[in-house]
Amino acid sequence: MKIITDEKKIEEILTRGVENIYPNREFLEKALKSGKELTIYMGIDPTGDLHIGHSIPLRKLREFQDLGHHIIVLIGDFTAQIGDPTDKTATRKKLTRKQVLENAKDYKKLVGTILDLKKSNIRFLHNEKWSNKLKPIDMLELASHFTVQRLIERDMFQERIKQGKEIYLHEFLYPIFQAYDSVTMNVDGEIGGNDQMFNMLAGRTLMKKMKDKEKFVITTKLLEDPTGKKMGKTEGNIIALKDSAEEIFGKVMSWNDAMIIMGFELCTKLTMAEIRELENELKAGANPRDLKMRLAREIVTMYHSDAEAKQAEENFIKLFQKKERPEEIAEIKPSSYDILTVLAESKIAKSKSDARRLIEQGGVKVNNQKIDSIEMKVKAGDVVQKGSRFFVKIAN
Repeated sequence: MKIITDEKKIEEILTRGVENIYPNREFLEKALKSGKELTIYMGIDPTGDLHIGHSIPLRKLREFQDLGHHIIVLIGDFTAQIGDPTDKTATRKKLTRKQVLENAKDYKKLVGTILDLKKSNIRFLHNEKWSNKLKPIDMLELASHFTVQRLIERDMFQERIKQGKEIYLHEFLYPIFQAYDSVTMNVDGEIGGNDQMFNMLAGRTLMKKMKDKEKFVITTKLLEDPTGKKMGKTEGNIIALKDSAEEIFGKVMSWNDAMIIMGFELCTKLTMAEIRELENELKAGANPRDLKMRLAREIVTMYHSDAEAKQAEENFIKLFQKKERPEEIAEIKPSSYDILTVLAESKIAKSKSDARRLIEQGGVKVNNQKIDSIEMKVKAGDVVQKGSRFFVKIAN
């Protein structure tokens, strides 16, 4: 494919949503302007649903693809079984191969909502293919390029040491295996969230030592709330790419107002000029709700359609602003008609103990009336509600 060296597009690659570039911006800018085809990859461990946090580096990868460069999406079916220790204050629960494959079954389809799978400059690879072939002598060679001091200096390991928590040897091996991916694929660069910086730089180290090659690394900004918590599985606030249009719309509308402009930059196709105009509107006193509605529409349209985004907006307005029930409510025929069983079996609550907590906190209504008794019984036709979004009707 022809390599595009348009200066404006290169500038966008180097700046939009970018936290850091290694070894430096000038190195990557020179490579992009040279007209040489580059091979860039992003690794994704199938530890759960693909979510909007993954979309940020994937969108950056799309920018490289549109310039004609070769793209690799690496499914970390081997590394997922180890468990990336990044940001973890306790050892990850190890996943089985079966669990990993189940998690990854719809990844390619969902990645296709961001990258162009019809083009010839994209491949999907799996690191289990080469990692499982390593022999003990190979592992010794790889490990010899890293020091214990370098591996243990990571923030989460230092925090665990302070708290007296255990650090397992296999957790040290994770960045080494990820680094080996870069060497095996012989890539020119890697893209990932800023929280992946340590692991990606390990790949720079190994590429330099084993291939005498400078691998560039782009770390993208994280979608964070005002407290610094990122959107992700650990925090329980993810927007999964497979979520329904209404789920995505409602979750975006629940974001803090301080996340609006960052959301436009990281999660939409609007140009930076358009985003700056929206930022100026916000500073001039525009209602944040209106801009957030625009943000929700833009994001839903990307993963569903414009029509579904408009419908999701209409339903949101009915449900939240006009306080109306949704037109269609799921029905359930519970094994018992006590409120705790209904809440648990309808999945409105995670368990009966969770249901008890919700009632005690005043978060449950029956027929639009708040309830405070865990002994309550419901009957056919009753509508049980949690908050403003979750409804279930008792079937006849």
